[in-house]
Amino acid sequence: MNTMSDHDQPTLLIVDDDEAFRKVLARALERRNFTVTTAADVSEALAIAQAQPPEYAVVDLKMPGDSGLVLIEKLIELDPNTRIVMLTGYASITTAIEAIKLGATHYLAKPVDADQVVAALNKTEGDASLPISDSPLSVDRLEWEHIQRVLAEHEGNISATARALKMHRRTLQRKLGKKPVKE
Repeated sequence: MNTMSDHDQPTLLIVDDDEAFRKVLARALERRNFTVTTAADVSEALAIAQAQPPEYAVVDLKMPGDSGLVLIEKLIELDPNTRIVMLTGYASITTAIEAIKLGATHYLAKPVDADQVVAALNKTEGDASLPISDSPLSVDRLEWEHIQRVLAEHEGNISATARALKMHRRTLQRKLGKKPVKE
């Protein structure tokens, strides 16, 4: 039985458009002594955060409407001490860098479990002992990273990105619809 009151538990906002994932993660993090609030998109999350800025947030990158990157920036404006972990099924170096620049403290590629999320939320510094790969990225992975970087430069505008890449818009949409290539 938990003897802590809800006021002693850290507040956590989970923002993900996948309802099943959101509910499962919320239950798991409540069992790890967080007071959890959930939202399905950026606008719902902002309404919650403006009423009560969370101490922690777990934010999905790709949702209908604004991306999680927009939310990171807004959450940091509300409270610069909010510790934010960006989650995504579409991991790329570009989005990881942008998330960190905007104020996220960590970035995780889905699938993740609650223990990984808690570890990321509690991380305060980098890990210099991470192994460095001896092999470079594949050509397909380099293409994916380049597309993600150009897409970020054009603020998610598919048409502008396709023009910048000198690529047909439908071709770009098809490439973006695929899962990222493994490194």
